[in-house]
Amino acid sequence: MDDALVSLWEKPEAKEIYMIAGWHQWADAGAISSGLPLYLIHKTDARKIGEIKDDGFYLFQLPGAHHFLRPEIQLEEGYRKSLKKPQNEIYYTGDEEKGLIIFLGEEPHIRADRYAEALLNAARQLGVKRVTALGGVYGAIPYDQDREVSCVYSMPYMKQELNRYAVRFSDYEGGTTIGTYLVDAAENEGVEFLVFYAFVPAYNFSEVSDLVQAISIEHDFKAWYDVMRRINHMFELEIDLSELEEQSYELMVSMDAKIDELDEQMPDLDVRSYMEEIADDFEAHPFVPPLSEVWGKALDNLLRDKDEAADEDADEGDDEGDDEDTEAGTESD
Repeated sequence: MDDALVSLWEKPEAKEIYMIAGWHQWADAGAISSGLPLYLIHKTDARKIGEIKDDGFYLFQLPGAHHFLRPEIQLEEGYRKSLKKPQNEIYYTGDEEKGLIIFLGEEPHIRADRYAEALLNAARQLGVKRVTALGGVYGAIPYDQDREVSCVYSMPYMKQELNRYAVRFSDYEGGTTIGTYLVDAAENEGVEFLVFYAFVPAYNFSEVSDLVQAISIEHDFKAWYDVMRRINHMFELEIDLSELEEQSYELMVSMDAKIDELDEQMPDLDVRSYMEEIADDFEAHPFVPPLSEVWGKALDNLLRDKDEAADEDADEGDDEGDDEDTEAGTESD
């Protein structure tokens, strides 16, 4: 492999290292692929440790789409203040036991094979055991229930384990995403690589109204939360998800209010009946960690806390004994 595209100025030495990867990409419904990694970077105080260099991955001009492709520049009285180019950045958080690489990049326009080689090379150099990539797709699903999560994976033996995560194994045929492209490349390299695609609520009313085209969720915190519960368990991470859980609840309250407002303003749409039909056709598959594993982890934590408390008591006892010996020695003198 060519190491020239991977620039690392720090190589963590944790015993176990995993990676979460996301992109500003086509399959980014609910900002799952771009927003969730950025959230994790800030949540965990992850530090930047490297990047993948540009090797002609991005187009500068394409008829009819050049405004979406070109780097963005900011000028002030004719002077360049900044030039924003596509970034593919590598962050790290963790300790000597377990580490998490968070990769946030820009989906390449061309030379996907070269890009895939660079990313997998970075994972190899960092000693990553498994990569979990993120994606989001829109669908007419209930906004107030657990998100459905689809999964693709690189190595056939992974399926048995992934069955435990309440996922649907995709039978999709069509254009590839950056995630599925990397799954194929990872298998060729013998790398454990999987992609979680969460379905994000979206409702199209264009067939019944010219005034309301569609409703969708820009940042689906519920999907972020449901995906992270799986990743937390898979990698045995201890990332606090309480904030995402609260944001999920607030999102559902907000959607309730929006649906009520739409129902009141446009009763002919009969939005509530539409939502009920969607709910009736939907079969939720919530992720529930096995009780044995939950209780086992809780017991381990309890025993560890007891051991630490016992060690503290022993240290205090030694200190008291030293004090008594000192006092006795003083009286003797």
